[in-house]
Amino acid sequence: MAGRIPQNFIDDLITRCDIVEVINARVPLKRKGKEFTACCPFHNEKTPSFTVSENKQFYYCFGCHAKGNAIGFLMDYEHLSYIDAIETLAADQHLDVPREDDGFANRKKEDRQPLYDILEQASELYQDALKDSQRAIDYLKQRGLSGEVAKQFKIGYAPDGWDFLIRHIGKSTETLSALSKTGLIVNKESNKTYDRFRDRIIFPITDQRGRIIGFGGRILDKGEPKYLNSPENSVFHKGYELYGLYETRKALRKIDRILVVEGYMDVVALAQHGINYAVASLGTATTTDQIQKVFRTTHEIIFCYDGDNAGKKAAWRALENTLTVIRDGMVAKFLFLPEKEDPDTMVRKEGSEAFEQRIQNATTLSEFLFENLKSETDISTNEGKARLASKANQLIQKMHNSIFKDLLIEELSSLVGLSQQRLESKIDAKTQTRKPLKQPVRPIRGQQVSNNKTRIAIALLIQNPSLATQYKVPEGFKDAFTRGLPLLHTLQQMIESNPEMSSAALLERFRDTEHEVALGKLAMLQTPETENTENIVRVYPDLIKRLSSEDRDEYLRHKIDNNEPLTAEEQQEYLNIPEK
Repeated sequence: MAGRIPQNFIDDLITRCDIVEVINARVPLKRKGKEFTACCPFHNEKTPSFTVSENKQFYYCFGCHAKGNAIGFLMDYEHLSYIDAIETLAADQHLDVPREDDGFANRKKEDRQPLYDILEQASELYQDALKDSQRAIDYLKQRGLSGEVAKQFKIGYAPDGWDFLIRHIGKSTETLSALSKTGLIVNKESNKTYDRFRDRIIFPITDQRGRIIGFGGRILDKGEPKYLNSPENSVFHKGYELYGLYETRKALRKIDRILVVEGYMDVVALAQHGINYAVASLGTATTTDQIQKVFRTTHEIIFCYDGDNAGKKAAWRALENTLTVIRDGMVAKFLFLPEKEDPDTMVRKEGSEAFEQRIQNATTLSEFLFENLKSETDISTNEGKARLASKANQLIQKMHNSIFKDLLIEELSSLVGLSQQRLESKIDAKTQTRKPLKQPVRPIRGQQVSNNKTRIAIALLIQNPSLATQYKVPEGFKDAFTRGLPLLHTLQQMIESNPEMSSAALLERFRDTEHEVALGKLAMLQTPETENTENIVRVYPDLIKRLSSEDRDEYLRHKIDNNEPLTAEEQQEYLNIPEK
C-alpha cells in the first residue's frame, strides 16, 4: 500500500516549480510590472483580472476570487485530484513521488489503486488471449494492422465466454469487488456475474499518466452494439478522456496538431500509416473538457467527421463547445470525409500522404460557422440577414473576449450589413442578461480584508517567509490572548521546520483548514507595509513588538473586567498601560 506523500517533498516541489511556467503553458500570460496577468480561465471577463505573482508563486483573480498555488491551479484547471496534481508537477520536474511507509495512505488513493491494478491485469490477459486467437489476429491483419501497432496500443482480445476474467484472476472478495467497480464484470440479480467484454477486440483506454482506466471493445463479426465501452466509474470518465492521447504524447516530442476522430480503429489505423497525432472521443460528441484537454497539448485541433448529416451535426456540436474554450493563438478546423468513409477506410484507400493533404486543407472554424449559417437562411433578404445575425450572436456571445472573437464579429458585420459596433452592443447586451441581477461587489485591489496590525504582520510573514529566520515571534504568541497571534506562532514554527519554504509551499500547509481562505487573501494583500520591500525588515519586528505589547495590555484589561485578581507585577504593568 502506498503511504502518504512527505510534507517536505510537497514543500520542495512547490519551491522548485515556477507557477508562471505552469500557468503560461495553459493560459497565455502577459507581464505587467512585477506580476503577470490574463483573462481569468475560471470565469468570462473582458478586462484581465487574473494575476500571477512570480515572487509569491501564487495566483489570484480579483473578479471571481479564484486563488492558489501551482497545485491548486492544476486541480481547478485540469480537474485533477490533489494527488494527481502533485504527481503531474513532479513528472514535469522529472521527480519520483516518494511515499512514507506509515500504513496511513491517502485513503482516496488507496481505494482507487486496486482498480488500476485489476485493469492492468485484465489488459495483460486480453493481450495474451490475442496471441492465442488466430481468428482475432486474422481480423486485425485484414484491417491492415501490424503486430507492432497492436503492441503499441496494447490491443487485446476478449474470448467468447462468460467467466474468462474470473477464471484467470480469481474469485476473492477483493478481486470481485474491483472487477465489478471497473465494470469488467456485470452483476446479475441472482448474485451471478458474467464478463462484460466477450468475443471482442479490446482497446485499452489510458489516462494522461499511462494508467489503464477502461476499455473499448469492438465486435469481430456482425452484431450489436458494434462498440462497447467500460461504464463510468471512479477512475473512468468518458466525457473527459481521449483514446490515444497518451500514445500521441509518447510518439511525438513536438505535437503541432491533434486530429479528433470518432473510433478506436480510426486512431490505430492512422498510427499504422504514420499519422501519430489522432485521438478518439470515445463514441460521444466531443465535450468541452476533451477540447480543453487537447488545447493543453497543442494549439491546433482538427475535428474529422463523415460528410453525411450525422457527421455535420456532430461537427456542429463540436464547434459550439469549441467556441466556449478557444482563445487567441488556438486554431480549430473541420475535416469532412466523403459519405460512408471514415479515417480507417480512407487512409487505407488513399495512403497517408493524400490523407495528410486533406488535413492541411481542412475547413477553418470561421468558414464552417458562417457557411453553415448561410445554408440555413436566405441572406438576400433583410429577414434572412436578421435571422443569421441572431443565430451567430447566440454563438459568439459564448466566447472569451479575444481578437478572434472581434474578427468573427467583423465578418458577421460584412455579411449582414450592420456595423461592428451595433453587433457588439447586441452581443454584450445578451451577455449581460445572463448574469444574476445581484452582482457581487468587486473588491478594490489590496482591500479584501481589514488592515489591522495582526493581519499585516501575517501578510508580511506569508509573503516573505525569510522574515521568520530574521526575527522570531515571541513564544508567548502560542497562547496569546489576541486573535491571530497563535496563527503567527504556527507560521513561525512551520517556516523553522523548513527555512527554504516558499510562500506557496507555506500556504499549501493550510489546504482544507479553517485558515485557508483568510491566508489566501493575505497572501495577495497590498498595503504600504507589504509593498515597501526595502523597509519590510524594519517594519516587521516593530509590528511584532507592538502586537506583543498590546496583547499583554488586552490580557490585563480582560482580567480586570472579569474581576480576576492581578499579581503585584501585573498590577504595576496595568498602571503603566497608556490610556486609549
